[in-house]
Amino acid sequence: MTSETRLEPTESPLRTMLNKVPEVTLYFWIIKILCTTVGETAADYMNDTLGFGLDKTSYVMSAALIIALVFQFRARRYVPAIYWLSVVLISVVGTLISDKLADDLGVPLVVTTILFAVLLAITFAVWYASERTLSIHSIVTRRRETFYWLAILFTFALGTSAGDLFDEKLGVGYWPTVGIVAALIALIAVAHLGLRLNAVLAFWAAYILTRPLGASIGDGMSQPAKNGGFGLGTTGTSFIFLAVILALVVFLSVTRVDRTEARAGDPDELDERDSVTV
Repeated sequence: MTSETRLEPTESPLRTMLNKVPEVTLYFWIIKILCTTVGETAADYMNDTLGFGLDKTSYVMSAALIIALVFQFRARRYVPAIYWLSVVLISVVGTLISDKLADDLGVPLVVTTILFAVLLAITFAVWYASERTLSIHSIVTRRRETFYWLAILFTFALGTSAGDLFDEKLGVGYWPTVGIVAALIALIAVAHLGLRLNAVLAFWAAYILTRPLGASIGDGMSQPAKNGGFGLGTTGTSFIFLAVILALVVFLSVTRVDRTEARAGDPDELDERDSVTV
């Protein structure tokens, strides 16, 4: 070996791509809640208003989700349009999975809620056992990204089942549910900021709760006044929220204010960046 010959360092798998998810900012939580609302109203719109039925709607939206995730996995960095399209579609699919089990197959909401909670817990357990972190700021490998999107799917399905159980079966109502869930999210934020609740735990707890929050907002806006809603219908509600999501995604694409590069190899440092606040 000559003096000019040098071995190139092997690139760490953790540095093969930039972090594939956005920074957790106020924009993140706003769009997330809007996506959950669209997941509820868009599924109802296609299923009932357009008359697709639950099965056809599930096939169409599942195919669209697979296509979106192919682009998401092929990207080497976080791309707002691809990422948030995937979130919208996985929100719809998660809702449809829960509705299919409860409405078509007659599985009690208590059972589906427990089922999705167990599946989510298993996903987190395997993810942590494999990667030693659940931080969303370390999504820099294909394996971590796979765990991430699987967890996202189960959070939406769990949130749908739990929200329907709390909202409909227990007779709480749409807007009281919004208030209760919002209060729970606020308590998580206080526990994280004031009592040093683990940042990753706080993030995922708040993430799960935004599903029944957004779904109840969607139902409250779309359902007729006699049922406690604003009567905007699933069409109007879906398009209003989709328009707001589109505007925010364009803003984020231009300003790049939610871009982040993961600092690979330091899960503890990454974990501290997960937060339920801005």
